[in-house]
Amino acid sequence: MNVIIRKGIKSDLPEALELIKELALYEKAPDEVTVTIEEMEQDGFGSNPIFNFFIAEAADKIVGISLYYIKYSTWKGKCVFLEDIIVTEQFRKCGIGRQLFDAVVNVSKELNAARLEWQVLEWNDLAIKFYEKINAGFDSEWINCKLTKEQMAGWGIGNR
Repeated sequence: MNVIIRKGIKSDLPEALELIKELALYEKAPDEVTVTIEEMEQDGFGSNPIFNFFIAEAADKIVGISLYYIKYSTWKGKCVFLEDIIVTEQFRKCGIGRQLFDAVVNVSKELNAARLEWQVLEWNDLAIKFYEKINAGFDSEWINCKLTKEQMAGWGIGNR
């Protein structure tokens, strides 16, 4: 199968969003995707882009994406965070995810990033096996935390 990996462009966003929705369905959270094309256009291609992505094309269509952004570690400096690798179901197990991962590794090396980070759901055995195969480190020390937009909206002096 001929697969082309390339940088994502603005016109790829509608298909990228469809892949994101497919991932949400796979992760049993289809109603959690609230981002819009307009937000993605602004956040990825506006005056201050905050993410980048790669596209995998096969059979004349977009079959995968890897979305990443730059973050900063107070201890290590510049790092790359891989938000997601998504490959549409019929093209999984064809090596496309590995090619998308490799593209982000190469960007991390070009940027001289101190590390490349990502998360994996504890039940995603296929992804975990892939990460074990490439000898990735698994961190049992850190706990993920977050505040939602709704939680932050109610934030004020009384919440301290």
